[in-house]
Amino acid sequence: MAITVALAGDTMLGRGVAREIAESGPHALFSDGVREVFAEADLALLNLECCVSERGRPWDAPGKPFHFRAPPAAVEALVDLGVDCVTLANNHALDFGAEALADTLGLLGRAGIRTVGAGADLAEAREPAVLEAGGARIAVVGVTDHPADFAAGPGRPGVAYADLRHGVPDDLARRIRELRDEAGIVVVMPHWGPNMTREPLGYVRRAARALVDAGASLVAGSSAHVFHGVAWPVMFDMGDFIDDYIVDEMLRNDLGLLFLVTVDGGGPSRIEAVPLRLDFAHTRCAEGADRAWIIERFSTACRLFGTDVTVERGRVAVDAPL
Repeated sequence: MAITVALAGDTMLGRGVAREIAESGPHALFSDGVREVFAEADLALLNLECCVSERGRPWDAPGKPFHFRAPPAAVEALVDLGVDCVTLANNHALDFGAEALADTLGLLGRAGIRTVGAGADLAEAREPAVLEAGGARIAVVGVTDHPADFAAGPGRPGVAYADLRHGVPDDLARRIRELRDEAGIVVVMPHWGPNMTREPLGYVRRAARALVDAGASLVAGSSAHVFHGVAWPVMFDMGDFIDDYIVDEMLRNDLGLLFLVTVDGGGPSRIEAVPLRLDFAHTRCAEGADRAWIIERFSTACRLFGTDVTVERGRVAVDAPL
């Protein structure tokens, strides 16, 4: 039996989005159309690019310009969408320190949302989440290649850090192989590479291949804030899902994608990319010229990897190679 998994990229619910939540509540962030897309899925995963707390102090690190903290009410926005699991393996999970990270884990857990990629110590940060739907078992792994000072350690809270510039660590590859044997399907959600790039860097491409060789059924990346192409079964970057960021007029980080992945007994078989428009602290389905731009940009990005696409019902589809 096939199931559908929704995947979204950088989800930032702090700063201007937090002010919107304070003024209008957590239920106004996403349009009905976005909710309807999520309703098509049996499971939903995303990259949560903030902590969720009312405690903590900004992380004191040279050159760190942004600190994102969402209010506890923000969790309701994720519950509304039916989010099952988030990765916290990124450069904002510890923006307000260990207290705020602990709050994030607790608030999400009490809401029934699983977390990967961060924890109270190294073992917890590396712990996968195994999700079940329609008879399928899917293991989810979160990892980030920056920042090193957020890395969890024995007895130290933080994120699942790996220096992917120097390859996929043996222990990560081993854990993926073990999960593939246990669960059958493994989704790896790496946060890798710099912001605002048109395509993945060479080391990201090499790391992606190593993750697949280790047994990853699907790789769903983030960090660039703009979407990249697909080289099956790798979605190099899912782009942004909601934020209050300044818009780059060339890269158009206000235009994004929400992904629906069909998974059957053999693993992922189809990826559908749904065009999105990101307004300030609000996300809706893209229409007209915005949708056309997204379709052309994503199609071109996929062709970079020799990936064929089809356009159906205003969505871009990528099918697994035969």
